[in-house]
Amino acid sequence: MAVRIRMKKMGRTHRPFFRVCAMDQRSPRDGRVIEELGYYDPMCPETDARVSLKSDRIDHWISVGAQASDKVAVLIKKYGTNGTHLEQQKAALERLGKRKEYTFVPEAPQPKKQEEPKAEAPAEAAPAEEAAPAEEAAAASEETASE
Repeated sequence: MAVRIRMKKMGRTHRPFFRVCAMDQRSPRDGRVIEELGYYDPMCPETDARVSLKSDRIDHWISVGAQASDKVAVLIKKYGTNGTHLEQQKAALERLGKRKEYTFVPEAPQPKKQEEPKAEAPAEAAPAEEAAPAEEAAAASEETASE
C-alpha cells in the first residue's frame, strides 16, 4: 500500500478547512484516513498561524516511505521539524492569543458642558482685567472733571 501525506477538505461552502492526513493514495480526497497529522486553515487572519502539524508523526511517516503532496511538502518545509517559519509561527500564535484576551469596553460619552466652562473661564478673565483699567480711567477722568 502506497501512503501519501495529503490534505482532506473539510469545512463548508466559502469557508474551507483542511486536515493534513496520511492516506492510501488510491482512496478519494475526503475518504478514509490512516492518521491525522495536523490541520491547515486558509481563512485564519495570521498567515503564519494557519498551520498546525504533528512534526514527530510526519517524520515517522516520511521515514517509512510516505510521499507528501506538493502543497503539504511546502507546509512541512515551512512548519515541520526544522521549518523555516517556526519563529514567525510562534509570534503569530501569541498575537492571536492576545486578541482573545482583549475585550472592547465602550466608554460612556461624557457631557461637553464640563469642557465649555473651562474653555470660557480664561476668556472671561481677560475682559475683566481689561475692564478694570477702563474703570480706573473713567474714575480718573471724573476726578479731573470735578477739580
